[in-house]
Amino acid sequence: MVEPLLPILVQKLDELAERARVLEAETMDPSLVKDQMRSKKVFGELGRLRKILTMREKLDKLYSQIVEYEEIIAGKDDEEFIELANEELPGLGTAYEEQNETLLDYLLADETSDAQAAILEIRAGAGGDEAALFAKDLAEIYKRLCDRHHWKMKPMSLTESDLGGFKEAIYSIEGEDAFRHMRLEMGGHRVQRVPATETQGRIHTSAATVAVLPEAEDVDVVIDDKDIEIQTTTSSGPGGQHVNKTESAVRITHLKTGIVVFCQEERSQHKNKAKAMRMLKAKVLDYERQKVESERAATRKSQVGSGDRSQRIRTYNYPQNRVTDHRIQINYSLTTVQAGDLDSIFADLMRKEREDKLKEL
Repeated sequence: MVEPLLPILVQKLDELAERARVLEAETMDPSLVKDQMRSKKVFGELGRLRKILTMREKLDKLYSQIVEYEEIIAGKDDEEFIELANEELPGLGTAYEEQNETLLDYLLADETSDAQAAILEIRAGAGGDEAALFAKDLAEIYKRLCDRHHWKMKPMSLTESDLGGFKEAIYSIEGEDAFRHMRLEMGGHRVQRVPATETQGRIHTSAATVAVLPEAEDVDVVIDDKDIEIQTTTSSGPGGQHVNKTESAVRITHLKTGIVVFCQEERSQHKNKAKAMRMLKAKVLDYERQKVESERAATRKSQVGSGDRSQRIRTYNYPQNRVTDHRIQINYSLTTVQAGDLDSIFADLMRKEREDKLKEL
């Protein structure tokens, strides 16, 4: 017998259904067409709610089918129907559990998890040139991951080391559930391997940090021109040498928060400014959300998914072809991870996250 949803989750679903009805009524308001920001917000929230409520409908249908077949088996009246029920039940049970897990993931997740676009930031940590090379390796892993999921990963700002690694790499990632999965990569990543520059075969340990922000929509963040300072300069390459004579690179400072972003990837100053503004909005949005999270953390002992980026979350051990995720203490194949297949890691992390959140209800 499969377990039905907890009453508190049923109540939450009912509240979401009522909210969806309110939003559907709002879509009929003629004035909505004239207000693009409001329209985008309404239809965005409604789309998210419809997705969750459709999952609930599928789950309810599966539950009804399972109960029906179990009653047939318990009745012991018709051998043909009993045989059919016994054949169908295992598959229905598996489908129910999978649908239940998916619904819970969406139902318990923070609303930002539904962001379809993310800003990925990878920075070399301790370890010098080897750390920069590892940062580039991480970027390549994520590129293969995005290819597997049909997400678009585009560079926004790249700062290379002298050996061709990345001191800092910032990308935009767009696609269905992109942020929902990529947020699980936030934290410190450590590598243990023999660097190419090592002559005595000694294993070195170096690190990189990964930050993942939901890309801000215009309805999320409004930045006034008077709150920013824009500077232009010539683009530079490894070692700081200037690679062109025009001032195409753009640095923007948000005066209220002190947040600074820099972009030089495009030849056009206009395009670099547009990319820099996208980065700035994501950082300001993250800054505001972290303030809220800090206030919440002060009123409870523990917090799921705090996003502490200083925490070491994963170790990549090359000699043993092993990747260890320290949040769940599970090992995975390094070869598989290098191919961009992180699906098993994501599934295990989401399962742990789901279990922790259910305990808090």
